[in-house]
Amino acid sequence: ECPLCLLPQPPEAFPTLASCSHRSCWACLEQYLCLAVSESRVPVSCPHCPAALQPSDVHRLLPEPALRDKYEEFLLRRLLVADPGTRWCPAPDCSYAVFAHGCAECPRLTCGREGCGTEFCYHCRQPWHPDGPCAPVPPSLATPTAQLAQPEELAHGEALAQDEAEDIKVCPRCSAFIMKINDGSCNRMNCTVCGCLFCWLCLQEISDVHFLSPSGCTFWGKRPWSRTRRILWQLGMVLGAPMVISLAVGVAVPVITIGIPIYMGRKVLAGAPESRRSSLSGCQQCLSVTSSVLLSLFVSPIITALTVGVGVPLVLTYVYGTVVLSLCR
Repeated sequence: ECPLCLLPQPPEAFPTLASCSHRSCWACLEQYLCLAVSESRVPVSCPHCPAALQPSDVHRLLPEPALRDKYEEFLLRRLLVADPGTRWCPAPDCSYAVFAHGCAECPRLTCGREGCGTEFCYHCRQPWHPDGPCAPVPPSLATPTAQLAQPEELAHGEALAQDEAEDIKVCPRCSAFIMKINDGSCNRMNCTVCGCLFCWLCLQEISDVHFLSPSGCTFWGKRPWSRTRRILWQLGMVLGAPMVISLAVGVAVPVITIGIPIYMGRKVLAGAPESRRSSLSGCQQCLSVTSSVLLSLFVSPIITALTVGVGVPLVLTYVYGTVVLSLCR
């Protein structure tokens, strides 16, 4: 049975993959690959695990030559985007890449595609500007005709521009445009072009502990915390950490020490089949439950000591290390 379409299939309908041991039928894999390549999710991962499919398997499973060409193009672009010295031609309808290693001192680049020849800047990646320094393009929706509008219309246009700027941002690594509905949903973003993992609020490449750090960025929300709110929260953590940790330890120690034996006793009593339970005498059942509870009473203090001995130093290190350093900055 195919785990994707849940239909019974003959064994020869399940192609083998070089990346992992998961199996799906040929039709489901074809449909999955077509959708992934059309959405530029390259490299394509296995539908059951994060393992990336080998290019040989992708070429074997993709039915159309056009999709294979798209897969090769997206794969090549992913590799080039990860290279810090590669620059893309800014001309319309030109996807030519220029290898520009060591061009920071002489930033004038020329597109090498036949018929293009566009000159652009290495630093700002905009058309070449010999008369002035690099300047970022202002995020404005204004046009020459909009300059003659009334103040109310200009304010409305600025509000629309700000809303669009919040909904559309650029990847911090490859500068690809990424759109997200600004509804307070998850701020952990993954660029499908270069694979960069970044925070939607601060647009910085992040690790998995970014939203646990006192940076003001929240996992959910439309905006980061204000400076005042962040400082008050950090001060509250520094001052209230001993009391909160003592309260948590005072609750966790008896709960773990007493809860594990009770849980094991109930588990052993409820886990025995009805037929076996009826065949055992009351004394044997009592002996089985008692032995599991006594064993748990011996093990639970060790688990409690490990939990408290590891968890408390980690929390103290975070509060009086990371949080205090953030306050000092």
